[in-house]
Amino acid sequence: MSIISIIQYPNPLLKSTCEPIASELPTLPVLIKDLQDTLQAHPYCVGLAASQIGVLYRVIAIDCSRSRKPCKNHGPLVLINPVITHTAGEQVMREGCLSLPDYTGNVKRYQEITVEAIDSEEIPTKIIAVGFEAVVLQHEIDHLDGVLFLDRVSSLKTDVFRRKSY
Repeated sequence: MSIISIIQYPNPLLKSTCEPIASELPTLPVLIKDLQDTLQAHPYCVGLAASQIGVLYRVIAIDCSRSRKPCKNHGPLVLINPVITHTAGEQVMREGCLSLPDYTGNVKRYQEITVEAIDSEEIPTKIIAVGFEAVVLQHEIDHLDGVLFLDRVSSLKTDVFRRKSY
């Protein structure tokens, strides 16, 4: 278990589709711990996908309670094979990413989502997320499909900004 270097754009792994975990994966506990440790090592980081540390399996770790923005959230989560099963509403929010550290962008996302997944104890779970937490989940699930927030901005000219501080 350790802190893993974050893969940065334009590394082609970031555009790869991750494989679902279909059966018992002996290295899953190590992957989960590495994701959690790496997330914790980056102040204000609220989400991380396995692909961002070079592992092409469908696993994400999020913790919206680390955000400077107050928001309703479920606290630290690890989700295996997450799937968005319901969506409602729309919102535009400024997003950033450890894999694109110099930029942020305005991205249109769903306001409310339902995600079904397996949790870190390998128990099926259903999460209903709203607002900021819904955005974080959508962002990290996008990583599992090889989609970056830059792929979702309406205009690279008007909706992408150079980050002023970290």
